[in-house]
Amino acid sequence: MPAPSVDFDYLETFAAGDMTVVTEVLTLFRQQADAWLAQLETPGDDWRDLVHLIKGSARGIGATALGDVADSAERGDVGMAPQVRAALKDALADIEGYLSRVGGG
Repeated sequence: MPAPSVDFDYLETFAAGDMTVVTEVLTLFRQQADAWLAQLETPGDDWRDLVHLIKGSARGIGATALGDVADSAERGDVGMAPQVRAALKDALADIEGYLSRVGGG
């Protein structure tokens, strides 16, 4: 079984164990991710700004793998969009599972 793409312990610790905060943060991340996925379909001139935003948001919730891919993409080119999309989808799948388990989905 592969390791989860989001370190939920990190996020729970960062939120001082307040599950209301954790679920709100993850819900906001999911909402933003919908827009990011659409933008990653046809990335434009704001490519570096987009992946920079994804990188910061990902690292803020403990999605290290996504943050690392976005970091590489920020220094790379638009050809990395598929890798960023895949990592974002992996993180979203883990978030969905987590929220279902904790009753926040």
